[in-house]
Amino acid sequence: MDFVRKVDGEVKVLAGIVPVVSARMAEYMNENVPGIFVPQDIIDEMKGVPKGKRVKKGIEVAARIIRKIKEEKICDGVHIMFIGREERIPEILEAAELL
Repeated sequence: MDFVRKVDGEVKVLAGIVPVVSARMAEYMNENVPGIFVPQDIIDEMKGVPKGKRVKKGIEVAARIIRKIKEEKICDGVHIMFIGREERIPEILEAAELL
């Protein structure tokens, strides 16, 4: 985030948002996907979510992050990559108060 604030106005920056649907997915991404970082507090939050409610929780977490990015003017926009669940992106946008 500090880097983004330093280049403010010089370039346009988009935050990549990959909604996670389980703690295991988040841990896998941290260990195996270069450039991806899921904070431990989000992993911990996902650990207690029952299987049938994980997608909904992932949507809630993604929306919360997007709202924070917007409120704090951290970057110029977001690129949401809900892999295999693209049809659920409008739910994220609504929960983030962008629609």
